[in-house]
Amino acid sequence: MRRIDEIADEYVDEVLKLSPLEATALGVPGHDHEIDDFSPAGFAAQADLERRTIAALEEAEPVDERERTAKEAILERLRLSLERYEAGDIYLSLNVLASAIHGMRQIFDLMPKDGKEAAENIAARLAAVPDAVEQYTETLRAEAAEGRVAAKRQVLEVAQHCDNWNGAKGKDTDFWAGLANSVTIDGEPIKAGPQRIALSNGANWARSAITKFAVFLREELAPQAPEKDAVGRDRYARASRYFIGSEIDLAETYAWGWQELARIEADMRATAEKIKPGASIDETVAFLDQDPEANFTDKEAFRDWMQELADSTIADLADKHFDIPEQIRTIECKIAPTEDGAIYYTGPSEDFSRPGAMWWSVPEGQQLFGKWREKSTVYHEGVPGHHLQVGQTMARVELLNRFQRQLMWCSGHGEGWALYSERLMDELGYYDDDPAGRLGMLDAQAFRAARVVVDIGLHCEFTIPEDNPFGWRPGEEWDGEKMFEFMKAHTRTIEDDMLSFERNRYLGWAGQAPSYKVGERLWMQARDDYRARKGEDFNLKQFHSDALNLGSMGLAPFADALARL
Repeated sequence: MRRIDEIADEYVDEVLKLSPLEATALGVPGHDHEIDDFSPAGFAAQADLERRTIAALEEAEPVDERERTAKEAILERLRLSLERYEAGDIYLSLNVLASAIHGMRQIFDLMPKDGKEAAENIAARLAAVPDAVEQYTETLRAEAAEGRVAAKRQVLEVAQHCDNWNGAKGKDTDFWAGLANSVTIDGEPIKAGPQRIALSNGANWARSAITKFAVFLREELAPQAPEKDAVGRDRYARASRYFIGSEIDLAETYAWGWQELARIEADMRATAEKIKPGASIDETVAFLDQDPEANFTDKEAFRDWMQELADSTIADLADKHFDIPEQIRTIECKIAPTEDGAIYYTGPSEDFSRPGAMWWSVPEGQQLFGKWREKSTVYHEGVPGHHLQVGQTMARVELLNRFQRQLMWCSGHGEGWALYSERLMDELGYYDDDPAGRLGMLDAQAFRAARVVVDIGLHCEFTIPEDNPFGWRPGEEWDGEKMFEFMKAHTRTIEDDMLSFERNRYLGWAGQAPSYKVGERLWMQARDDYRARKGEDFNLKQFHSDALNLGSMGLAPFADALARL
């Protein structure tokens, strides 16, 4: 009997009972009318499940290498999650991207919108929003009573997001009304009848609950919130291990980030010379932004270009450089129904009836959409990035248990792979005739390297090195404003509104942003180690297959498992 797989499957079943939002995200039917319990009791129930599962796994013996890898990977994830809960890190979930309140809103993007059942599910889930919001409010109050409150910047920014969803920027930006109006039956809008009433009422109740939550944030929580953005080295180290799946030397990685950024910018200068000889990087960027052939001014047309690039890349890479399962040779590029500034990927449903999708929440006012800027984004979010990695994991039912296929996620592994994918496409020659696209890729790389510097530097309260390669503010201490200043100086392809969102994201989601570049660093090291072990038998396509077939996991157990192949 495969006891490890059995425990893993039991865990998934329990998680889906505790988290209807997770069930919807995975495309598992039967829970689309419900919302999670976000009260202290709800978080405690998840922690208790983790404790029981850890105990069961520790007693179980794997029957083969596949189960050994699964046991190590699952234990690493659950132990770290439980450690963060028991250390009182739950209050850090209130941030501008990954809070419970964002989860409640974003889940509606994934729900079917046509048919009687879809209408009933959306109406029921909308009606459940007020209780879920009240439960999350209860959790944040309990955390505050223990002296644990997110930084004031996060509290106020989340309140602003709530305003935006509720139509603060105009009637057309009322997410809840737009959601209710988007539901159809047999493709026709629902204009009257019980479904229309239920949807309208649900939208009104959800909007009122979100308004109440914003008031709570501003009037009750913000006065208790610290002005200081840094979480401190202890909490940061714990978050870093969770997001990377491996313990890193924070001081060494901070120093490496400075040098890596300098290396990338030297490459950018050389690439800019090929585009506009004699021009600086900034002058070259301005030149590209004025080229009508390199840009769109309509976001829908830009979305269509991204879709075409994603489709053609899948067709070109399949069977040549990667084993791409047939089920995931479809991806959807979408404009998100909000304007928060995030770019994100959502995986396919369990049965692949809902394809994986890349979403772009375009900030209000953005009018320029550069092909050269975002070519690498399509590779990052699509193939060979997230879509290949997540989709292949979902498809490998013969190799991975349900936990590994559906719930296992480590940012360092996943985002590290996506950033590795951007760089890999350069290695494979996909920028050979496109120096502008390569400049965009390098700028994206510089952006991620700069995040290593600012995130570790601010949250661990390191000073800016006296001998930093840019001669920038030597010896000074970090704060949110210096973070923005540094990012703007080293990022050319992101508008100020998006950059402001990114800065706030780092400040509120400590340890997550460096996981991209640090993850890429560890992926490159894993490939080098694999190459050294295989010698003359090394094959790049085989490396990718072997690595991805292990599924997602922390990068420490990943390195151990890969070393045994």
